[in-house]
Amino acid sequence: MDPQLKENGDVSHDDDNNHVYKKLKLSPYISDSEILEEFSHHEPGVARINNGSFGSCPASIIAAQKQWQFRFLQQPDDFYFNQLKKGILESRTLIKDLINADDVEEVSIVDNATTAVAIVLQQICWAFIEGRFQRGDAVVMLHYAYGAVKKSIQAYVSRAGACVIEVQLPFPVRSNEEIIVEFRKALEKGKSNGRKVRFAVIDHITSMPSVVIPVKELVKICRDEGVDQVLVDAAHSIGSVEVDVKDIGADFYTSNLHKWLFCPPSVAFLYCRKSSTFSDLHHPVVSHEYGNGLAVESAWIGTRDYSSQLVVPSVLDFFNRFEGGIEGVRKRNHDAVIKMGEMLAKAWGTHLGSPADMCPSMVMVGLPAILGISGEEDTLKLRAHLRNNFGIEVPIYYRTPKEDETKSRDKNDCITGYARISHQIYNREDEYYKFRDAINQLVRNGFTCKILLPN
Repeated sequence: MDPQLKENGDVSHDDDNNHVYKKLKLSPYISDSEILEEFSHHEPGVARINNGSFGSCPASIIAAQKQWQFRFLQQPDDFYFNQLKKGILESRTLIKDLINADDVEEVSIVDNATTAVAIVLQQICWAFIEGRFQRGDAVVMLHYAYGAVKKSIQAYVSRAGACVIEVQLPFPVRSNEEIIVEFRKALEKGKSNGRKVRFAVIDHITSMPSVVIPVKELVKICRDEGVDQVLVDAAHSIGSVEVDVKDIGADFYTSNLHKWLFCPPSVAFLYCRKSSTFSDLHHPVVSHEYGNGLAVESAWIGTRDYSSQLVVPSVLDFFNRFEGGIEGVRKRNHDAVIKMGEMLAKAWGTHLGSPADMCPSMVMVGLPAILGISGEEDTLKLRAHLRNNFGIEVPIYYRTPKEDETKSRDKNDCITGYARISHQIYNREDEYYKFRDAINQLVRNGFTCKILLPN
């Protein structure tokens, strides 16, 4: 047999039992070895099961970013006058198609979702200051809103005279209906004493704990109840769940592109549905583009590095190397993180924080109660202990136990700590087994968070 044929082809036989060589069909999609190469810059030996916090960027996208950076350094004037606006418009156009917006003018590119939230809240703040909204009117947000969003509401809206109502969500959560019931309660509270609910901030995916929120249903409730404007804070959504801004129906929608869409940090989009308030939106950093529309204002806020905003075409080319493109990667990550989450919960005798259909590419997994996680400080100490002693990077959430749980005779049944595991294409199953074994070792050794020194 020809060794070359043997190496490059399959051997079969015809009806006369003669050897027939068939050329192997090469896959057009990215291979496992190529994925490893794309993320070979990650620190070796670390189980990085925390893509949700900072995202990840493949080597080929980093190379594309460096090309954009070099273009600027090579000839800044040509870059500014002939390349920058054209490149950002191309990125905005691709994002517009990706999220099913009607018009590219509805899409602005900003540094991150926190910046996008500030842009919207700045407009809400002025509505209170200028008397379009009355002092004491309500603003509604989820109790699990991201910390920076809560602080932004405090900085912009509370100071302007708004009454802030928090939706008290359950956790663990078992159904969308539980969330919808609590959201309706918050709106009713907001409308009490003759107040109007002027604004609502709804997460698409809460950060800690991580849960996919039924945003379409909540936005519709806001419309039915006369809420003036709705912002969906979807920092984790693009690349992790389906995004269709027309179907969701919110006035504003923002998502980071560096968390689950492989862009380098930091870059996000802000979708603003055309309305009477469209022209009132401005970037917090005022440049000479002020007054030319938010998208134009955001495209130039002074001399800085815009390369992360310009690599969107390269990122979408990267996704096309995977079977099914973005949808294929989303399914791959979701299925894998559910599988690994269920494996960990079974190994530790605990449970997941929500059903599989309410999980994105992240899952909350209960940690053994015997670890004694009794507050936020314990979560930080345990996280640092796992990082420094086991090479595992994973965030941990503290859940305040209910009153009936604190009275239980068996304290080991009261789970107060949950690990938020992520799955991105670079993750391997052995990283989750490493986490499993580390927690099991701590349990066997009688470890509790009390023995850890403060960070």
